Amino acid sequence: MPVYSYVGLSPDGKNVTGIIDADSPRAARLKLRRSGVFPTSLAESREAESTPRASRSLSRLFERVGAQELAVMTRQLSTLVSAGLPLVDCLSALIDQVDSERLKRMLTQTRERVNEGTSLADALAEHPRVYSDLYVNMVRAGEASGALDVVLLRLADYTESTARLRSKLRSALTYPAVMLIIGTTILFFLLSYVVPKITRIFTESKQVLPLPTRILMALSGMLSTWWPLVVVLLAVVALAFRYYVRTEAGRQRYDRWVLRVPVFGKLMQKIAVARFSRTLSTLLQSGIGLLPSLDIVKNIVDNRVLYDATEAARDAIREGQSIAPPLKKSGIFPPLMIHMIAVGEKSGRLEEMLFKTAETYEGEVDSTIATLTTLLEPVMIVFMGGIVTFIVLSILLPIFQMSQLVR
Repeated sequence: MPVYSYVGLSPDGKNVTGIIDADSPRAARLKLRRSGVFPTSLAESREAESTPRASRSLSRLFERVGAQELAVMTRQLSTLVSAGLPLVDCLSALIDQVDSERLKRMLTQTRERVNEGTSLADALAEHPRVYSDLYVNMVRAGEASGALDVVLLRLADYTESTARLRSKLRSALTYPAVMLIIGTTILFFLLSYVVPKITRIFTESKQVLPLPTRILMALSGMLSTWWPLVVVLLAVVALAFRYYVRTEAGRQRYDRWVLRVPVFGKLMQKIAVARFSRTLSTLLQSGIGLLPSLDIVKNIVDNRVLYDATEAARDAIREGQSIAPPLKKSGIFPPLMIHMIAVGEKSGRLEEMLFKTAETYEGEVDSTIATLTTLLEPVMIVFMGGIVTFIVLSILLPIFQMSQLVR
């Protein structure tokens, strides 16, 4: 449905601006007049048609609704709903205060759908790039139970905790990634440009060179002569790996390998378990059944091995089993989590135990990330220092030999 920007006059004669969606300009004017606004200017937004595809993709990237922004909007909506305001008025209030143009347009479209009689969950489901299945299903459960404000508050807490965990992981990986890129660039420059000029003297001397110098010269010669082929080969390997990971068998093997990598594998497992536990706890607390909740959770863990384990657990529960035994059988989930889930099932406090499990493993993730961040800096420095030392020694050793021959 087209979206229109308008300028008009309110019933008290004040200038008002905003956006509205309608089937046609005439329908948009009628909607505005029914709401008490007299439109003086109406223009259809044609950004998608007039903008080139590349620019459109770039603008969408900058217009993405961040997790923190979505959490703030959800918390504000929860506050407005708990105050007893009609849902349409709550959405109107949100439209007036959000800064993101994309979020403003989506909220406007959502308000129009709700005003037409559509449920809030169905209206949100029309924007899957912003509102996940988890978000939509929780809102639907909140509408069905009459506790929409409580569910929205839980959603805001969940979104904020997920964004916080993702931010910590990203910040922990930023430093080594930047160091690796800078170090690789410097190393490539040294081997392809600086080293060949220096080692030309050694080649002309016709003397037997030390092994480190010969290795360095071989690497330098390969890079300076065949660097286009090396770049193409690396690109082909990267594309082949990407294609392989997208296959069913490739994704399965890659995800299993990720969980077995020393140090980082345990970290990825803890992150996945924390996300699994918090998501399942949030869904169950919102009144969604265990089987539908597992259907949502399996698509959120982002690991094919955990996906299959969750699906197997769902099938076992459908056949009458409890949730703990099939999760334990998979061998993926840690014993502490299995034990807490079993206790939660027996005591009827599964949601509470899942929430405590999430907090426990999120705390372990924070501790592990802090330790890795502390260790990665000296490890990267030692690694880069070792490479530079090898290059310097490889150049100095033949110089020392030449000076001894002169004496």
